[in-house]
Amino acid sequence: MPWFRQSACQVFMAGFLPFSAIYIELHYIFASVWGHKLYTLYGVLAIATVMLVVVTSFITIALTYFQLAIEDHRWWWRSFFSGGSTGFFVFGYSAFYYFNRSSMFGFMQTSFFFGYMGLMSFAAFAMLGVIGFFSAFAFVSRIYKAIKCD
Repeated sequence: MPWFRQSACQVFMAGFLPFSAIYIELHYIFASVWGHKLYTLYGVLAIATVMLVVVTSFITIALTYFQLAIEDHRWWWRSFFSGGSTGFFVFGYSAFYYFNRSSMFGFMQTSFFFGYMGLMSFAAFAMLGVIGFFSAFAFVSRIYKAIKCD
């Protein structure tokens, strides 16, 4: 099997593409939460959230289709991890933000920041994983309902 068809590569791609759709908004959210700046672009945030959900859903459906095309029927957990892998990128971006953009230092601030960002990244992982799973489930149910056995 080629390297781009393996699980780790597909999960990486499935996380990177939705993250690339929201990373600019993530910077503004981090600046408002951790940098005490005022956030006023709620309409843009709503559009970015809708775009995140749609891109996660479509990427997970595409990767599930590729998996089913090579007759690998174990799509359940891979669709969950493909959808949720954006949470790993959010945590990676939080480390980048902490070390390069913020002026926080010390044990307490570091533990507070990474503790909360770990929880938020896990919440993003679980939320997007469920979105990816249910979109893949709807897709698989739809394509298998269309099969006619005569």
